[in-house]
Amino acid sequence: MYCRFLLPFLVLTLWHAVHRVHGGDPFAFFEWDVSYMTAAPLGVKQQVIGISGSYPGPILNVTTNWNVVVNVRNSLDEPLLITWNGIQHRKNSWADGVLGTNCPIPPGWNWTYQFQVKDQIGSFFYFPSTNFQRAAGGYGGIIVNNRDIIPLPFGTPDGDITIFISDWYNRDHKELRKTLESGKDLGPPDGVVINGLGPYRYNSSVVGDGIIYETVNVEPGKTYRFRVHNVGISTSLNFRIQNHNLLLVETEGSYTVQQNYTNMDIHVGQSFSMLVTMDQNASSDYYVVASSIFMDPAVRDRLTGVAILHYSNSQGPAFGPLPDGPNEDDTYFSMNQARSIRWNVSASAARPNPQGSFRYGEITVTDVYVLLNKPPELINGQLRATLNGISYFAPQTPLKLAQLFNVPGVYKLDFPERFMDRPPKLDTSVINGTYKAFMEIILQNNGTTVQSYHLDGYAFFVVGMDFGIWTENSRGTYNKWDGVARSTTQVFPGAWTAILVYLDNVGIWNLRSENLDTWYLGQEVYISVVNPEDSSNKTELPLPDNAIFCGALSSLQKEQSNKYRFSEAPSFTSSAKILLSCILIALLHLKY
Repeated sequence: MYCRFLLPFLVLTLWHAVHRVHGGDPFAFFEWDVSYMTAAPLGVKQQVIGISGSYPGPILNVTTNWNVVVNVRNSLDEPLLITWNGIQHRKNSWADGVLGTNCPIPPGWNWTYQFQVKDQIGSFFYFPSTNFQRAAGGYGGIIVNNRDIIPLPFGTPDGDITIFISDWYNRDHKELRKTLESGKDLGPPDGVVINGLGPYRYNSSVVGDGIIYETVNVEPGKTYRFRVHNVGISTSLNFRIQNHNLLLVETEGSYTVQQNYTNMDIHVGQSFSMLVTMDQNASSDYYVVASSIFMDPAVRDRLTGVAILHYSNSQGPAFGPLPDGPNEDDTYFSMNQARSIRWNVSASAARPNPQGSFRYGEITVTDVYVLLNKPPELINGQLRATLNGISYFAPQTPLKLAQLFNVPGVYKLDFPERFMDRPPKLDTSVINGTYKAFMEIILQNNGTTVQSYHLDGYAFFVVGMDFGIWTENSRGTYNKWDGVARSTTQVFPGAWTAILVYLDNVGIWNLRSENLDTWYLGQEVYISVVNPEDSSNKTELPLPDNAIFCGALSSLQKEQSNKYRFSEAPSFTSSAKILLSCILIALLHLKY
């Protein structure tokens, strides 16, 4: 049994050693145990999700084109999937970690993800994608470094700091999802956390005593790269550091035109990378702030996360009022700031050629989808969220498996290109994408809150956004030269955002609301991209040998081949004997 558990790792490790001798791309191996932990982010003890005893989880620090192997043990009491926000999984939607492509990992099982960070650089994060689990944690950072031969478009930073900002509820994720299932709104969060910790007590009337807060230790005169991710449920946050400028250099895998900001709006699911120079006199520590925007003024004070920036020569604690952010209700400021973020077309990224060598503005659009969302509404007596009047219904058999095995009746390739004036419905309707087509997607938000949308498998170009209803004439306002390429974009209430995407990555890919509440209620769709001329797996990798089967394909599941009970672990002496036996078996696998 233990060889069955170890064999995939041993074969990969030995193959990796042989492959490196011949100059192949390196492998990076990670072993994770996903389990519950007890924490008190806002001073109230509750159950959170950690990875190998860490909350937030460990950072995956890899380099362009590396092969990443992550063995995930599910020690939760419910099924689990991990998705990799912004990682494109070229030719490999099998590793995407969402219900449309993967059967979830049952409790007590392990499953090994393997994917290549092909032609990517930048700042990303991972998180659990099912059962509202991201509300309890389970997230961590992904850093994809440049290869040595590709220079950074800025001086090498003296350090690298990852920051997670998030709204937070004192109720656990199971209670939160039950609230949604009962047809109720979640209500405002209980606070904002930074790296899973509550606010520094900057105001005793707002922040209670005894809350543990985050401290970021720095050296005077040094420049650090801050990678900031909004991993929250539904709250847009404004990030700022007292008396320090934020030099934006990268977002979700694209180097940007370098501009200084005093603060940055970061919407749910978004990632930004900023250089911060420690150029102050350190007469005291400094506040690091993540505060809510577009929220009811009655709850804004409590929806402010505060950490401490501590110089090694600091002369005392931070004191006084927090640094001012923007007007919390000014969506025009926020939209103009978003428009100011542009692609650095002269910088090299994962390849030596400049980012601007892909001239997206000169490509003819072949498919157009206008996706309209409304506030959640009742469908068959249940509160649901929709796109074009359809609330996604997740079938028991993942779409990708159903496609491969020709399982009938699981989904339909009939998602409408426009909103249809008909009653909303539950359905498993998929966008039929055309391989190597250039698709224009307009995200029209007729709701009352900011929505963030994320597309797996791709980076899209954000070419326009404005208030009002999108029309054909809106294309005249598009940025056709240096719109930033990213994987998550915001859509303001009563506004639209237009994106362009080149469908060159075969697979079935999730387009979803990153707002966890509306995603859970069905605001998502999948895009199927098939190469009709590929019969030899040149544009798509085959089904992994360790695939988990469920739904209509449950009978194909090997007898608990992915299951590993920790209580059955052998003694050290017997472990050594088993390991030697497994290595011999692995060598035979390599030979034959």
